[in-house]
Amino acid sequence: MTDPEAALAAMTPLAAIRERIAHTAAIARRKAESVTLVAVAKMHPVESILPLIAEGQRVFGENRVQEADAKWPALQEANPDLQLHLVGQLQSNKAEEAVRRFDCIHSLDRLSLLTALARAMDKTGRRVPLFVQINIGDEAQKGGCAVADLPALLTEARAADLPVMGLMCVPPAGIEAAPFFALLAKLADDHGLASRSMGMSDDFETAVMLGATHIRVGSALFGARG
Repeated sequence: MTDPEAALAAMTPLAAIRERIAHTAAIARRKAESVTLVAVAKMHPVESILPLIAEGQRVFGENRVQEADAKWPALQEANPDLQLHLVGQLQSNKAEEAVRRFDCIHSLDRLSLLTALARAMDKTGRRVPLFVQINIGDEAQKGGCAVADLPALLTEARAADLPVMGLMCVPPAGIEAAPFFALLAKLADDHGLASRSMGMSDDFETAVMLGATHIRVGSALFGARG
């Protein structure tokens, strides 16, 4: 009988992550295809990205507009089916650049950015799907909309005809993530949003169990950043 841990260890990092997603989804009575793996390539060079593309990964994430502009135009020209997601904080003055570069933005968190994104989408003619980032642990040092401010922000987003598809969070470090993922899932349900961007390298299986539709995995795929 094959040892599951040994079998995972023999796989490439991408294959192992996919297997873990599929296994966890099956336990949760979900289809593996209902979970989008966003391979977060921030601070990793093109040379580290190419093997994942060759292995079939098509959805990637970056934290900053500038880094994406430097790395992705040639990769996307060679692979037109690649999708690029912005998973880091976004300054309002970079909204137009982000709308032009990215296929999805995970970090809408305030009214000023909402206004800038609406203007950018009208100007470019691109309707880029958005996640509202929630400061799920009420941490002063983290970006994200306060839970109490979510209804008003969603009302403004809908009035501006912005394509908000779901909610995103980064739970506090060093404590159990499950309650925070459960809260994000409840908030998404309460507001009629189908997508939940939650879970990273250390906790994505918990996120899948609790309904994540998008998981953002970096170090488990690429190793530690230099």
